[in-house]
Amino acid sequence: MTSSPQHASIWSDLTGVAFSQGYLDAGGVRTRYLTTGSDDQPLLLLLHGTGGHAEAFTRNMQSHGEHFNTHAIDMVGHGWSAKPDISYEIKQYAEHVLDVIDALGYEKAHVSGESLGGWVAAYLAIHHPDKVDRIVLNTAGGWTMFPEVMERIIRLSMEAVNDPNPDRIRTRLEFLMHDNSLVHDDLVEVRRAIYSQPGFIEVMRAILCLQEPEKRQRNMFTYEDSAKITAPTLVLWTSHDPTASPEEGQKIADSIPGAQFSVMNKCGHWPQFEDPSVFNKLHLDFLLDR
Repeated sequence: MTSSPQHASIWSDLTGVAFSQGYLDAGGVRTRYLTTGSDDQPLLLLLHGTGGHAEAFTRNMQSHGEHFNTHAIDMVGHGWSAKPDISYEIKQYAEHVLDVIDALGYEKAHVSGESLGGWVAAYLAIHHPDKVDRIVLNTAGGWTMFPEVMERIIRLSMEAVNDPNPDRIRTRLEFLMHDNSLVHDDLVEVRRAIYSQPGFIEVMRAILCLQEPEKRQRNMFTYEDSAKITAPTLVLWTSHDPTASPEEGQKIADSIPGAQFSVMNKCGHWPQFEDPSVFNKLHLDFLLDR
């Protein structure tokens, strides 16, 4: 008799993890987070990508909570956090993250960001170096502009919020993965619930502004900007990232003084979710400087 495969879910990812969900006031923005670890440990913030949410990091919480007061947040305008009428450009995201650090009672944080989150992490390292310790740029935006990628992100995202049925949501999530089988029903339902919130169509239009060429251009970094980063930096890329090649990731790493560069194989845009065992080891080895 063969056993049935275990049902994949966010709850099974968090089995055995002493975690909590909560909300804090970050500069007037009601901000939702998932957290593990304790407040006597260094602060680690995990930042998701465009249209994402804290569940992007459920497979990383246990290992990181052993060493850090780990908070995966819903950035402003995203997930279950507040959605104020602001310009959703990188400065605004960074200001929100700074308010989160302050609200948690810390002077600085390690900041690890995926895609949009990496863009925000780099902005903080350039403009607020005193507020960051180490940074991880995980398939980060901020240096590249490929119109076909931007158009695809807009199309898939707007289709998903205009008609948030499971198939549309699944297609949007599959964009992130090299192995589409990893998009399980539980993940689809979490995002479907978020995208079904009243008014989310307008919010999605607002947060997609960085996929518009003019607004993206004015938020992008030059390699001269990169040279200003003094925080220890890990640039983490993947073999099958749908937004930019590993060669582009290498260019980013080469432009940041002393940056480390790693490529994870058989992963797309969510390596922390697709191959957590490899990601967690690479990530922790860097953050713990071991």
